[in-house]
Amino acid sequence: MKHPVYTAPAKINIFLKITGRREDGYHLIASRFVRHEALSDKMWFEKGDGKNFEVVGEFNCPPQENTIMKAYRALMHHHPDPKIAAFCKLHKVMVYKQIPAGSGMGGGSSNAATFLKMINESAGLNLPTATLMRIGAEVGADVPFFISGHKSANVTGIGEMVMGFKEPAIVLESFTPPIQCETARVFRAYRQHFSHKVEKSRALAKELLPMTSREILARFSPEVLNDLYKPALKSYPELHEHAGQGRFFSGSGSTFFKEVA
Repeated sequence: MKHPVYTAPAKINIFLKITGRREDGYHLIASRFVRHEALSDKMWFEKGDGKNFEVVGEFNCPPQENTIMKAYRALMHHHPDPKIAAFCKLHKVMVYKQIPAGSGMGGGSSNAATFLKMINESAGLNLPTATLMRIGAEVGADVPFFISGHKSANVTGIGEMVMGFKEPAIVLESFTPPIQCETARVFRAYRQHFSHKVEKSRALAKELLPMTSREILARFSPEVLNDLYKPALKSYPELHEHAGQGRFFSGSGSTFFKEVA
């Protein structure tokens, strides 16, 4: 049986404001996520060895730490259905990577989300999207957005609250320099040097959430729109070489982007 090939798209943050921090240490955000389908990974099932679940692809982490494996474990924790384990022993996940690691484009989260949708369909689990989003939230903050299927959404909380946003299509051009930004490192720089601006960020987030992405990019600067831009520049000074030229900054980086249509 030939299995279908799934597309795991990248995402771009039009803006990202940090609005607080929970007691468990997770930062609260308000952000506009848009699917960036011009860049994507491809995923599909192939026949496995019948003994172990395997994920095949070029990743920058040990196999058991891969987001797809984390999604599998989260799924099994909440739905310990024997047919899930049986299916995953008989099938391995093949991943053709194109989304760069450490780029702020959600490649790992998109892989996890796509895997959950793949197995939900292929193994006949019939779990509703809302259930998959709750499971995905345990894997990564960006995963629920990719499961939702929205092309554009306002994302709040720690990333688990996703509200689709209807707006005219916007075409973005992305550029990722050969720099891998570690999200934890960038957030650490934010806490050390920029967290005193959280009240101002919370107020601006309320203004940004109802605006279209095109309006936002036309009215505000890259530094104002992304609270992680300056921390990323401080953590990775080599990013300065690629800044400017009308480019905005996605997530914790290192991807720059601009509107082209």
